[in-house]
Amino acid sequence: MLIIGVLKHAIMITSFVLMMMLFIEYINVQTRGEWQKSLKKSYLGQYVLAASLGVLPGCLGAFSVVSLYSHRMVSFGALVAVMIATSGDEAFVMFSMFPETALWINFILFFIAIFSAFVIDSLFKNADFFQKNLSHEFEIHKEESCRCFSKKEIFRQLREMTFTRALLLGIFTLFLLAIVSSVLGGDLWNWKKITFTLGSLISLFIIVTVPNHFLEEHIYQHVIKKHLLRVFLWTFGALLLVHVIENYLDITQWLQENTSTLLVIATALGIIPESGPHMIFVTMYAQGLVPFAVLLASSISQDGHGSLPLLAVSTKVFIWLKIINVFVALVVGFTVLSLFGN
Repeated sequence: MLIIGVLKHAIMITSFVLMMMLFIEYINVQTRGEWQKSLKKSYLGQYVLAASLGVLPGCLGAFSVVSLYSHRMVSFGALVAVMIATSGDEAFVMFSMFPETALWINFILFFIAIFSAFVIDSLFKNADFFQKNLSHEFEIHKEESCRCFSKKEIFRQLREMTFTRALLLGIFTLFLLAIVSSVLGGDLWNWKKITFTLGSLISLFIIVTVPNHFLEEHIYQHVIKKHLLRVFLWTFGALLLVHVIENYLDITQWLQENTSTLLVIATALGIIPESGPHMIFVTMYAQGLVPFAVLLASSISQDGHGSLPLLAVSTKVFIWLKIINVFVALVVGFTVLSLFGN
């Protein structure tokens, strides 16, 4: 049962990453790269976008920014911003248990994320320090015109279906059926399940209507062959490891009565790319057992599952990201603790 649960979770994450990469490639080709140029020119715009997506409950915003980063569309600072701002699935719990405090946490995280992004990009002005090994840049073919709504071409492409189109149609059709039948995503039709359903439908529309060149060059060659398997394997492996640790190690026994120790532990647990450990401190805060500083430090350090796809993009970037997030969490946490105490 453990393996099946982890497998389903990994499929959900990998499928969403594939959707986002498909959407980004589609928009980029349709606009001939103009929106990419605008986004690259405005670092502040990148930071605000990343922080805004980060404070949205859940991990989907973080996945989206990882996809943008893998395409070299946003800076490393923007990537740091989204991971600082996101609290993963715990955001839903915090809003249900202490909504006013949750709003304050998101407000604080938003501005810390933007400030941190500015500092990081100022310190690391050489973008190639992080991005030199990222091979998934957008391909813009100036001679290409993506005619996506020609009925004649659509019908011909369906009659003479290529392997790539059949593969993608099969993947997203099966994924959509799994979501609708609750094989994936659970029985409750929440906003996340609705998002996956709509994303699948839009993906199917794109796959049916775009020309063969787009699917072969932009999706199969640049996304599926280079990224999809790596994203799935890293995600599955990380989730499995975390679940084994949680089942055989009672991390609540690590907690100490000393507040400073709790803050360090909360920050350190944020390194784990999993939403579960942070829930300990959400619950303890709701019960009045830990101060606000501990909850805030934990929220900064952890990013739920948001950073999992980044492992497939660059383990170096993943490690640097975690180091920076831990540093920011400790600085902010101890500053708040010294100012306001328990």
